[in-house]
Amino acid sequence: MKEAMFWEIMHGELKCLLCPKNCAIPLDQTGFCKARKNIDGKLYSLVFSHPTSLAVDPIEKKPLAHFMPGTKTFSFSTVGCNLGCMFCQNWEIARASPDDRPKRTISPEKIVELAIENNCDSISYTYVEPTIFYEYVYETAMLAHEKGLKNVMVTNGYINRDPVRKLYKYIDAVNIDIKSFSEDFYKQYCAASLAPVLKTIREIKRMKTVHIELTNLIIPGLNDNEEEIKQMCEWIKEKIGEKTPLHFSRFFPHHKMKDKEPTPKETLLKAKEIAETAGLERVQLGNI
Repeated sequence: MKEAMFWEIMHGELKCLLCPKNCAIPLDQTGFCKARKNIDGKLYSLVFSHPTSLAVDPIEKKPLAHFMPGTKTFSFSTVGCNLGCMFCQNWEIARASPDDRPKRTISPEKIVELAIENNCDSISYTYVEPTIFYEYVYETAMLAHEKGLKNVMVTNGYINRDPVRKLYKYIDAVNIDIKSFSEDFYKQYCAASLAPVLKTIREIKRMKTVHIELTNLIIPGLNDNEEEIKQMCEWIKEKIGEKTPLHFSRFFPHHKMKDKEPTPKETLLKAKEIAETAGLERVQLGNI
């Protein structure tokens, strides 16, 4: 275990300040993400140096279409997530507790070594939400830069401003998943809120040092409304820029949405048309 960053005791209550949930965590309990626990009045990360998934991926799989194309990235994650998406494709690890999986220990130093040994040009923090293994990401990212490696975050963007400012000095590229451009969708299907995600995107944009790409998974009947897609694309163009790559991704039945059909290809093509009509210049289709 490692003492966590971004928490405080307020009115005798321990509060995690890492993400917008701002969980109040009683003694011997964890927050929503299951990865951070109140032990003897201090907050600890239960997943530091305990990865559950490791792989060598093409950078395009993150997905990143305009960052170091043709290179390999060393990807890893722990268990846990700060959202509760009913359509999560990695729910087996995203909604797991640290005790649900066999525990292995791989230090930040070893992660960097493995990336170099596997001829990777970058390290990607991915698969589940990397915000919840923040301390692991932070230490690994600093060491990666020292060794000349780039750092990539694949994230839901659900993180508070101070953690963004501290971590993203060491992040070179990010793909942020906009689940929907509807607050109701976030509340009903993700146990979260849209507004903090948009704030994170704008905060990272203001830093001017991080390559930004965005992803929108289109689910039939839930977030495929053409007007909503148009509003999202117009917001991206106005706030982030017309050259911001946007990936529309095809949904397949997962987790608690196995009753849904895969997204029709025609829906994705229409979304691409809407995005390009709104003025976005780099629109990709994924999972087709």
